[in-house]
Amino acid sequence: MRHPSHTVDDYLQAIYSLQGEGERVTSARLARRMGVTPPTAWGTIQRMARDGFVSLDERKIVHFTIRGRKMAEDIVRRHRLAERFLCDVLGLGWAEVHKEAHAFEHAITPRLEPRIAALAGNPTTCPHGSPIPGAGARLDAHTAKMSSLETGDEAEVRLISEEMEEDTELMRYLERGRIMPGHRVRVVEKSPSTGVVILDQDGLQVSLGLTVAERIRVQPLSLSRARDLGHAAGR
Repeated sequence: MRHPSHTVDDYLQAIYSLQGEGERVTSARLARRMGVTPPTAWGTIQRMARDGFVSLDERKIVHFTIRGRKMAEDIVRRHRLAERFLCDVLGLGWAEVHKEAHAFEHAITPRLEPRIAALAGNPTTCPHGSPIPGAGARLDAHTAKMSSLETGDEAEVRLISEEMEEDTELMRYLERGRIMPGHRVRVVEKSPSTGVVILDQDGLQVSLGLTVAERIRVQPLSLSRARDLGHAAGR
């Protein structure tokens, strides 16, 4: 069976990532994710449906076929494993590994994959927190979008959306501010009117747009005292 093109690989990876982050996948959503026009994305989705990778329901929501999901899992596993190897073994920067992994993943054969995984310490997630398919990790259902936190809330960063990984400058900004999986943050100020949230990360203050904060998943650790009192009063 002929292997799909790199373009189809990229679409399979994007669909898998969006679904994994709880989003409904439409051709318009894929167009934004892939940086192409809606007609271009729609044409690619139609070809993928014709070739048996995806199906479309009555609302034009994109779903994997069994074949498509298996193909996507293979692609995503190699990509996220490549990120881990490049970051943890070869020492490539956390913000740069996503784009480099796109090239390296195609060199990972079934024979090399377990050896690379072993060298990387058999990781269960990529450096940005996304679970590696088949490694046993899943995105915790109790995580929340960082944009849902309020002033005074504390949380641990768990996942940076793969969509943001395409923006290397943004990823470098997050790295400088230590807005990375495993690091704790506290909301110093949240201003919906200006669309900005200010975080404290171990004494370092970092400003993020709420649209960026919406693409970061966190594990809430504590809520502000005012909110705790409000909930208690409402019981």
